[in-house]
Amino acid sequence: MSSDCLFCKIVRREIPAKIAFEDDQVLGFYDIQPSAPVHILFVPKKHLDSVMQATVEEPVVSLLSDRAVKTAEKLGLQPTGFRLLINYGPHAGQTVHHLHLHLLGGAQLSHL
Repeated sequence: MSSDCLFCKIVRREIPAKIAFEDDQVLGFYDIQPSAPVHILFVPKKHLDSVMQATVEEPVVSLLSDRAVKTAEKLGLQPTGFRLLINYGPHAGQTVHHLHLHLLGGAQLSHL
């Protein structure tokens, strides 16, 4: 883990967060600036800067999406739908350099 990374600090419980999901590899917590009624960030507990570090040997994207889908089902988002999103780089809106997947739902979302 990175000592100065915001999300690593949340994983280590140095910064409080409302936890939606946790297992030994992934933490899911509610975004403090939500873009939808349900907006949960899923992060690997092992620090990776971005999706560019995800590889066949490091199958973290499938791990994050699996946990997000299970959480969406638990929250009852499946019937109407939800969005999974990973941003990479400043033009896409990545502001924290720790790989994270957004789960958005609970309302009609705008088209991309």
